[in-house]
Amino acid sequence: MLESLLSFSLATIALAISPGPDNIYVLTQSLVNGLKSGIATTAGLISGCIVHTSLLAFGISAVITTSEILFYGIKVFGAIYLFFLAFKVFKSDASINMESNAPKKSHGSLFKQGFIMNLLNPKVMIFFLAFFPAFIWNPEGETVSQIFILGITFMAISFIIFSLIALLAGGISKYLKKNKKIGVILKWLQIVVFIGIGVFILL
Repeated sequence: MLESLLSFSLATIALAISPGPDNIYVLTQSLVNGLKSGIATTAGLISGCIVHTSLLAFGISAVITTSEILFYGIKVFGAIYLFFLAFKVFKSDASINMESNAPKKSHGSLFKQGFIMNLLNPKVMIFFLAFFPAFIWNPEGETVSQIFILGITFMAISFIIFSLIALLAGGISKYLKKNKKIGVILKWLQIVVFIGIGVFILL
């Protein structure tokens, strides 16, 4: 269990610090509206993960109960999807765009927007389906609680890192603008993480 949680935590940290739509959105909101707005946005995004985790927990549990072969098929699908994400990152531009023309919003509006953005994004559910099953340490045991433990770990780590991004928004933005190579480094970090998790799932 501890080994799986450690591996899961390290992968989550790598994903959280890599430049994606969520953490860039938190960064831009923090720059435009301040630290509290960045935290409110983060809280909304993370709250949406609660719903995805719940759906995944009960769905995967039902699949395992029905067929171990089907569960393995989901893991293979997850690996293929992660390889696909790695390919998309490879083909993408390594530059990081932090421009934001968004008008100022209340903290409640930012929380709601972050929550809806996460909840209605089908890619999040697909990613959870691809990412979480690989770290279930006892497929023959009670999987609902295992997935909720992974989900809570994912949300806690993401919240901490996104909050740090909001806190350090000014310094981070200046550093990213000055150091063009950082985009390339973070791009390849994402590729390595996606491929690494995909290989882990298959093996």
